[in-house]
Amino acid sequence: MPEFDWRSPDSYKSLQDAEITDIAWECLRRNADYRREYEVMIANSPNGEVTAEFRRKWGICFRP
Repeated sequence: MPEFDWRSPDSYKSLQDAEITDIAWECLRRNADYRREYEVMIANSPNGEVTAEFRRKWGICFRP
C-alpha cells in the first residue's frame, strides 16, 4: 500500500474530482485499525477472500 504525506497537497490531486465513495475509500485505507485487521484476515483466509463479517464491520462492498 503506497504511503502518502497527508500534509502535502500533491497527495490529494487524485481526489479533486473524486466521488464520495472514493473519498470514503481514501479515509478507510488510511485507518490503521482497518489496515491491521485486513492484513490479519487475509493471512488467515485459506482462499484470500474478504469475509462477510469484515465487509459488514467496515461497511464496504466489492463490485465485480
